[in-house]
Amino acid sequence: MEFARLIFAGILISLLSNRVAAMAADLPPCKFKAIYNFGDSNSDTGAISAAIFPRQWPNGETFFRKPAGRVCDGRLIIDFIAERLGLPLLSSYLDSIGSNFRHGANFAAGGSTIVPQNKTIAESGLSPFALNVQIFQFDQFKARTSDLYKEKKKHSCRNQVLPRSKEFGDALYAVDIGQNDIAYGLRTVGDAQLLASIPDIITQLVLAVQHLYTQGARTFWIHNTGPIGCLPSTLLTITNPPPGFLDNHGCVKSQNDIAQEFNRQLKSRVMKLRTDLPHAAITYVDIYAAKYGLISSSKQHGLVEARKICCGYHKNGIDVGCGGILALPNGTQISGPSCEDPSTYISWDGVHYTEAANHWIASRLINGSFSDPPVPITHACYTTS
Repeated sequence: MEFARLIFAGILISLLSNRVAAMAADLPPCKFKAIYNFGDSNSDTGAISAAIFPRQWPNGETFFRKPAGRVCDGRLIIDFIAERLGLPLLSSYLDSIGSNFRHGANFAAGGSTIVPQNKTIAESGLSPFALNVQIFQFDQFKARTSDLYKEKKKHSCRNQVLPRSKEFGDALYAVDIGQNDIAYGLRTVGDAQLLASIPDIITQLVLAVQHLYTQGARTFWIHNTGPIGCLPSTLLTITNPPPGFLDNHGCVKSQNDIAQEFNRQLKSRVMKLRTDLPHAAITYVDIYAAKYGLISSSKQHGLVEARKICCGYHKNGIDVGCGGILALPNGTQISGPSCEDPSTYISWDGVHYTEAANHWIASRLINGSFSDPPVPITHACYTTS
């Protein structure tokens, strides 16, 4: 009986989603005043660069012509989202120099996880700015902004660089995090233990969304996690894999299976959130399918083999990261430069995507091709109720 109830609920949600998609075609675009983003290095526009260590050249070379806080040769998916909505590129909340928060703020930080890890960034490569910390930062940002506008003393710049309190409800709240929880689990525990931890990981994400809702957030754009088993950095150390270890496109099947299980459970919880938060418009975005679609058809799009890395040096058992320099015992050095044409690559540094790949993926996410409900981001404010 319970199984039948779940099947019926799934069919009902699907019908509602399709109805919203059909209605959205006849509705005007949402008037988003801002974007508030929470995530990891896939959408970090300057947090780690400002708070811990600056991103180095050749990051930023394609679009910004200099390092711009991003681990990429240019723009990230969140940048293309902002551009599509007619908003400025997001400033990182942690970046105190030259930032403008009038149309939103970015709380994402490279290496961040959903569940806080009791490890330093030097030990684990994980950021201290886990999702709960990013939520604390948002709360502080919202409260201090409101207090500043209430002060009788006039601040000449506040109207230019800070949002008004009433505009927080008219913003898009984007969430793109979870990859590092899986990656760290793959390094430190067995597959069974990692799979067992997924419900708790997703619960922490759900609690964050629920909290933002209590703070007035109404439109959520939630990405699932990508095909971690396809990352070239993972594939560098794999030689002579046994039959079935890699899939038809050269990705580690077991790792992608775990990512897909994470996504299956995340989608289920997102569907339930639509019931729990009746005034919210929540879009589940299948970034896994978009990224895997590009990886599996790289040659059709005139790109080099998906496992090839644009920036860095990886030969003869020697690995030098993007922009890095390795001093050899004989007094010579090996550097990690970028490739001649990043636009022909999917992978920038073995973990992160190039601007060209981000643009390809973003264009398909933005138009609703990989969304539930299947509406473009310009119409994401319309609920399924």
